[in-house]
Amino acid sequence: MDIPTLARELNAKSGSHQIGELQALRKEIKHFKKRPGSSIFSDQTIKENWAFHHGGRAELQFNIGHDGSEREEIRHGIAFSFETSQTLPDIEVLRPKVRLFNEFLELYPEKYARMRMWYWDKEGRSDDQMPSSIPSERIQNGVFAFLGLIQPTKSVNEHNILSDFDDLLPLYTYVESGGTTQPVEVLKPTPFKFVHGCNVKKLKTTARSKSDPVNVSLRHNAMQLALYKVLCDKYGKKNVGTELATGNGTRVDVVLKQADGYWFYEIKTYHSPRACIRDAIGQLLEYSHWPNGLSAERLVVVGENTLDADGKQYLADLKSLYSLPIDYMHIKA
Repeated sequence: MDIPTLARELNAKSGSHQIGELQALRKEIKHFKKRPGSSIFSDQTIKENWAFHHGGRAELQFNIGHDGSEREEIRHGIAFSFETSQTLPDIEVLRPKVRLFNEFLELYPEKYARMRMWYWDKEGRSDDQMPSSIPSERIQNGVFAFLGLIQPTKSVNEHNILSDFDDLLPLYTYVESGGTTQPVEVLKPTPFKFVHGCNVKKLKTTARSKSDPVNVSLRHNAMQLALYKVLCDKYGKKNVGTELATGNGTRVDVVLKQADGYWFYEIKTYHSPRACIRDAIGQLLEYSHWPNGLSAERLVVVGENTLDADGKQYLADLKSLYSLPIDYMHIKA
């Protein structure tokens, strides 16, 4: 199926999906005097190899397109196109929207865990990675940031695409409303359930800078696998699990089951242990104490380098002054 045909099929079949009312939603959250269109895609936004929603050039856009030069796969999801044009003369208008996009993913990291992110830039397409914040260095002319899924061109299912668009509407609404429309009930809390085992994720890719999001993600994966193996050797495989849902919309990197409860481990890839602690503490406290979550017996920050004397004193003070069960562990991948 070619992209123009798919876009028109999605328009035609969208009536039974929430995304079919996208233009009405845009009128409401942007306070337009009249509805800006009657369908998701329009003749102005449907191209040979891609399409984005009508009015979406300067927005977080619903997007479909061929992924790869052979046109064997079609992507669908949501995207930022950081490329200037007549309708987007300055990409800086997208920067505050990226901030809200990042904020949503930090608040609800489990929401789109089944999807993947990737980028197109002058070096080509990045590897797939877990949904994560878009770093500021990615906001430059010519970069395309995408969150979604891929289907084989020969077996595209329009209703699956529309259902995924429905699932992405809370993110779009939060971003395009300027954060004033809160994403209510985007997740249904589920009780914490311990499951042992580790889902081994990709560990290698083509050479990129150390700060590249793909490289950071792979370093995180390698550290997670190394930590899993260390804990399995010490406590047994049946007592260690990875990427477990907390019950309050978040996931813990690694969970250790102990006789008196559970230990939560949060992995950070910063060179500085201080930066690791600063970034991880808030997450660990939320994992353990946000309503519907499971209170952990111990919270452990995991970094690549050993903790210095000042860091040890800092954690000792947190334990003494606030009775916070916090520790630091270094792990080499």
